[in-house]
Amino acid sequence: MRSRLIKNMPAQISSSPKIPETASDLELLRRFEPVLRFIRGEYFYPSDIERYIQHCSLWMHLPDGHDEMLIRQGQVTLDILADPPPVPTGAVQFLRLVEPLDLGDSAKAMITHTRKTRDKENKFHAGQGRLARVGYISRLADAFFSLTLLMRGRVPGATAAVAELEYRDAQRADEKYVYHGRVIRHNGWVVLQYWFFYFYNGWRSAYHGVNDHEADWEMMMLYLYPCGDGMLTPRWAGYAAHDFHGDDLRRRWDDQDQLDVMDGHPVVYVGAGSHASYFRPGEYVTAVSVALLAPVTRLLDGLNKFWMETLKQAPIFGTGPFVFRIPFVDYARGDGVNIGPGQKYEWTPVVINESVPWVKNYRGLWGLYARDPIAGENAPSGPMYNRDGSVRSSWYDTLGFSGLDKVPTPPAELDLLDKRCVELEARQVALDQEILVKSEALHRLGVTAEALQDDAFVTKQVLAIEKNRDELSAGVRALRREQTENEVLLTSLKRRVERLRAGIEDDPQMHIKHLAEPASAAQLRFDRLAEAWSAVSIGLILAGIVSLILFNPKEVWTGLAALLFVFVLIESIFHGNFQQTVAAVSVLLAVMAMLLVIFMNWQLILVGGAIALAIYLIWQNVRELGR
Repeated sequence: MRSRLIKNMPAQISSSPKIPETASDLELLRRFEPVLRFIRGEYFYPSDIERYIQHCSLWMHLPDGHDEMLIRQGQVTLDILADPPPVPTGAVQFLRLVEPLDLGDSAKAMITHTRKTRDKENKFHAGQGRLARVGYISRLADAFFSLTLLMRGRVPGATAAVAELEYRDAQRADEKYVYHGRVIRHNGWVVLQYWFFYFYNGWRSAYHGVNDHEADWEMMMLYLYPCGDGMLTPRWAGYAAHDFHGDDLRRRWDDQDQLDVMDGHPVVYVGAGSHASYFRPGEYVTAVSVALLAPVTRLLDGLNKFWMETLKQAPIFGTGPFVFRIPFVDYARGDGVNIGPGQKYEWTPVVINESVPWVKNYRGLWGLYARDPIAGENAPSGPMYNRDGSVRSSWYDTLGFSGLDKVPTPPAELDLLDKRCVELEARQVALDQEILVKSEALHRLGVTAEALQDDAFVTKQVLAIEKNRDELSAGVRALRREQTENEVLLTSLKRRVERLRAGIEDDPQMHIKHLAEPASAAQLRFDRLAEAWSAVSIGLILAGIVSLILFNPKEVWTGLAALLFVFVLIESIFHGNFQQTVAAVSVLLAVMAMLLVIFMNWQLILVGGAIALAIYLIWQNVRELGR
């Protein structure tokens, strides 16, 4: 982690946007509302919920496995969601945007969708194939994940097409782009929470991502603090994304490397289909674990780490967190539609809080319950609740969600530091006096014990005095250690106070443990041949294994080793690390040969080692006799 200091705090604060502390919630939200930059080819944008529910019916999934309609399409209103029909214990209540489709309806929807979405100016172009970015093991995990989609619940294929047509109809009738904003005041911070609702999450069907589901709720937050003149100014921005949490979700307002700000409005780069929020434009590789393969994943991660970090060998099966995890790409290039202040499309804000009836009372899902046991294809619940009906941590713990529960506002930090310095200085004075008193008592015990050493009749008394002396000595050492540690801490605290008062700040990225970074240009330089190879390699390996079993079963293990060796070498050519891979394979074969020799001759090796040890011990003992 970098340790440089940022010496521009005064200029940064003076140029930061401000708003009076007395501003209303709506004024606060509008002053700092974000600019959302979507990718070219995105078809769903933040919408209001009223138009959505007008297209929905309300259902419940009963514990016995069947679904029952509660309210027909076109009759669902916000008043109904504010006081939804009761459901039995164990049932799941959900909205449904797309009614069940037969084969004819599905085909018609797909044809209509294709005809209406031929927009060359808003056409999505995939980047480098996701499988080309990882090794064979991750590709094998991806194949397993694809098979799970056949066995578990998922959103029907034509649903995305119908959902988009529904959204287009709603936009033609009343085009608007909506965020649902909430303001929270806690521990000196003023938190602006922006919720974005989408008709559909089409990450899997349109962009080869993890999942599809009806409806999507996404969120970002800004953290403001009072700067001492009756005004509020932003300090942190927190964006919700897939694999990140806590400190990793936020960036400091003055972090120009990581946070784009346009006229006082933070810029969000939105993932295609997934609608996840990113600070920088680009393509992000995210890894998804399969629960059934978790033990294998941990084992391979450990072996991979040992191979690369301990043995310092070049990777054979891939690097990073993607070993035996499924890789997916989140495209957040920001080259499409822009929504926000000063853009072609601007916001229509809706203020929400716990007192809004539909927010508080509707705990069901906002789209189809696909009966997916791992929940990825099930629609989300609302801004206040998780799918299981519990309250979201981002709702009740807005500070802890971004790791700010431990971070005071800048003015409060100075006050806390000053108070802590005063406490430590007072403690140091008290320690001086306590050490002096106990040292004198220790001296008295010491001289008394020395005086009684030659008197045999007071042995028991001497032992008691020595015990008290040792205990008191340990206490004095503890006090001196505390005093020394306090002095070091006090020096550090005073140094920090001086730096903050001088306007010198730490590196704005010091709090980040795992920085979300888009793929670099070098990482994306794969030609079509390499991408084609990554797409077919696992299938070819499986075909090769089947061929060995059918045509040469006696040599299946030898053939399998040769097959894998050839495939690894081909992969290394595409990744430009042929020499490193050959060296790594050579080391691996040498290690395997050594283990094989040990296994085949373990008795001889054991006897030889024992004889050598015996000779060494005899030699050492004989040497001593001659001294």
